[in-house]
Amino acid sequence: MFFHCRIFTLVEKQDTMKDTSLTQFLLKKNYIKVKLKLTKTNHFEIKAKINGVFGKFILDTGASNTCIGIDKIDFFKVKSKASEIKAAGAGATDMETQISTKNTIKIGTWKNKKLKIVVFDLTHVNQALLNHNALPVDGIIGADILKKTKAIIDYNNKYVYFQLQA
Repeated sequence: MFFHCRIFTLVEKQDTMKDTSLTQFLLKKNYIKVKLKLTKTNHFEIKAKINGVFGKFILDTGASNTCIGIDKIDFFKVKSKASEIKAAGAGATDMETQISTKNTIKIGTWKNKKLKIVVFDLTHVNQALLNHNALPVDGIIGADILKKTKAIIDYNNKYVYFQLQA
């Protein structure tokens, strides 16, 4: 039993060393490190500030755009207008959307002042989360931000790295 514990400690130290090496390498490349939280549904949750207001979001590599729930328009001080684009995802299709432009978003120390946000009904997403005893979210951080920041997701250590603008 003692031997097994020592090996486990060595493995933990190696993972920590890998994380430290990755972090040091990426920090030299002008990246920042942001903590992620793994939810009961195996989604990564991330905190972000939109127009100065903190919210809770799912980090979703499969979502093309960053979104907020239509019920969060006032909460995030978002001005939106109707859009002809239909949204689909998580079992729902042909959902009406609105578009909001020129929003400010801040995640960690990364900031963007010209974010376009898709606004639509996220009830189905939050209901699915609640059905699995997970807490609802305010929106989704999508591939638009991940691409813009050249994001790197460290699944094992639960971090995402965003490259700051040069």
